[in-house]
Amino acid sequence: MDTNVIIAIVAVVVIAAILVIGGWWLGKTRKNAVNKSTEDVKAAADARLDAEAKSSAADSSTVKPSVDSNVDAAGKAPAESQQKSSAQASSYETAAPAPATAAKPEPVHETPESAGTRMQRLKARLSKSGNPFGKALFNILAKDQLSEADWEDVEDTLLLADVGAEASEQLVEELRNDARIAGQSDPAEVRAALKDKLLKLVGTDTDRRLNADKEGANKPSVIIMVGVNGTGKTTTAGKLSRLLVSEGKQVMLGAADTFRAAAADQLETWGAKVGVPVVRSDKDGADPASVAFEASAKAKEENADVLIIDTAGRLQNKANLMDELGKIRRVTEKNLPVDEVLLVLDATTGQNGMTQAKVFAEAIGITGVVLSKLDGSAKGGIVISVQKELGVPVKLVGLGEGPDDLAPFDPEGFVDGILA
Repeated sequence: MDTNVIIAIVAVVVIAAILVIGGWWLGKTRKNAVNKSTEDVKAAADARLDAEAKSSAADSSTVKPSVDSNVDAAGKAPAESQQKSSAQASSYETAAPAPATAAKPEPVHETPESAGTRMQRLKARLSKSGNPFGKALFNILAKDQLSEADWEDVEDTLLLADVGAEASEQLVEELRNDARIAGQSDPAEVRAALKDKLLKLVGTDTDRRLNADKEGANKPSVIIMVGVNGTGKTTTAGKLSRLLVSEGKQVMLGAADTFRAAAADQLETWGAKVGVPVVRSDKDGADPASVAFEASAKAKEENADVLIIDTAGRLQNKANLMDELGKIRRVTEKNLPVDEVLLVLDATTGQNGMTQAKVFAEAIGITGVVLSKLDGSAKGGIVISVQKELGVPVKLVGLGEGPDDLAPFDPEGFVDGILA
């Protein structure tokens, strides 16, 4: 073999060996450098953590317990995890009990005003209302000498106040013959004479109690409210429930006015304020007699003291509507006797109210009258005429818009009020 070839081969082998050995050395050197760098970083981190731990230990003595507790917690973690897993597994088998629902608070009911304080307040209100009826009579009769024209003025005043023709003639005749009036100029004597005559016409001996207030009354005592549209009948029914509650009676309301959409809602509003339940139909335009029947059955079942049945307002010249009142009464009496039918009259309607009263009396039979809107009216004489024509007493009067502005009729308080 040629010497030059051998030298070339040896040179290649030597170069290759040098390259291999050099690469191995470089890799080892780099690895050592990386390891050293990592160790330096780790040492620096450990030094920093040690410094922070020492600083924290110097600043607070609570670190060690906290660390210990963390260590304990770490030691307990597997056990707690196992317990939670067991609890979760068992929860699929036994459902957790439902949370208890909070009890609804009891409704707070109003305390209605007593009957006694109502009468005193209404008497004062009547005297302040400026009712011209009594004042006009007093001004005429207090003159020194009464001429024939003066007596005619007295009679006209009575007629304008809706006392009625027959009652007006009777009162004028009695006043003419009273010695305290003839030639008497003392205002006190004139007032006393006028009061006596008016009280005689109004009636002081008449029994004006509701049947529910009488001894031996039916229980439940049933009251049916009747009247034309716009007299405040539903409102009066609500106010009457308050008056009876103030006397300690258990009252129930029957919403038999099914023609007016808001009537039952209005009645429920009145009842809710004093804790009085209302029996009503869920259907608009339901049969009023069926509502009355259901209400009477419910009142009997719950042993209520009084059941008040509100009926729809109706014109006295509508025969079919008036016949319906008779049906309501007949159906109710299948469960309970009806011992009170109250006609609600607007005191401002005057003699037109008399026409209404007569028709209602024939259709259903009325036992008493409730005069609403009596305050500020010149028609106070309707008290006298309605009693004289129908032979039934005025039992309740309303003077105002307040919830307790309904009271038993007090003849003496009424006369004192209009003469004040």
